[in-house]
Amino acid sequence: MRPCISEATTLPSSFADDVKGYTGGGCHTMEVWLTKLETHLEKHTVAETRKLLEYHEMTLAAASYQGGLLLSQGEQRKAHYDHFRRRLDLCQSFGIPTLLLVADFAEKLEPTSLERAVVSLRQAAQWAAGSNVRLALEFRGSATFCSSLDTALGLVAACGEPNVGVNLDVFHYYTGPSKFEDLALLTPSNLAFVQVCDVLDRPRELAADADRIFPGEGSFLLEPIVGQLRQIGYDGWLSLELLNPVVWNAKPSQVAELGIAALERLLKFDQNRHR
Repeated sequence: MRPCISEATTLPSSFADDVKGYTGGGCHTMEVWLTKLETHLEKHTVAETRKLLEYHEMTLAAASYQGGLLLSQGEQRKAHYDHFRRRLDLCQSFGIPTLLLVADFAEKLEPTSLERAVVSLRQAAQWAAGSNVRLALEFRGSATFCSSLDTALGLVAACGEPNVGVNLDVFHYYTGPSKFEDLALLTPSNLAFVQVCDVLDRPRELAADADRIFPGEGSFLLEPIVGQLRQIGYDGWLSLELLNPVVWNAKPSQVAELGIAALERLLKFDQNRHR
């Protein structure tokens, strides 16, 4: 497994500041926050941005995130898919191999919702395949729809497209209805991406995104999860994603240095345990 950092961890800073700061802190791979990249491209060309990435030896591991594709209908659906296709073009332009997809917010599920979601996911996957992009479907622990790892894996399996997997966000895994045995359902083919964080010891019902902290500083049992991922042969990215306003106040270089160190400790601990 290879460590990287999500730009959500330094959300207030710009795309260019993240590229420069992350490399300054020893991180040469990042998960792109698409809104930052889109804002950057309003004033800089694709060619200029590629040069920025090349100069700082920065690799873009994945892009976050696209929503609105699974349950939307009519004009709303058309708008989401137009946005999706533009983002696929961005991924193709910068060689970003994976695009994270989140399930639609739904106050109430209809009997046809699951079937519609599968059909939509299949269509999105076929569009993504044309851009050589893999989709990573993220479940969200507090959501009405697709709140567990088991459900996300079910959607991926029903979709039947080879370029779709799940995004395992440890925060949503821990704070939602997912169970440890769900991890046994993961394989190298259905696991597309992994995001990690930690949270201080508190009731899971009260845990919020703003409570995310560096791995090893909280109460999440991350080592068994990483151990399971290693056991199934997952060799992809382990991305640090914090949405903590306190962390946002720090310089990207400081966050990168602390983040990479925390991820490397986690990976080293697990390796030592399995020797």
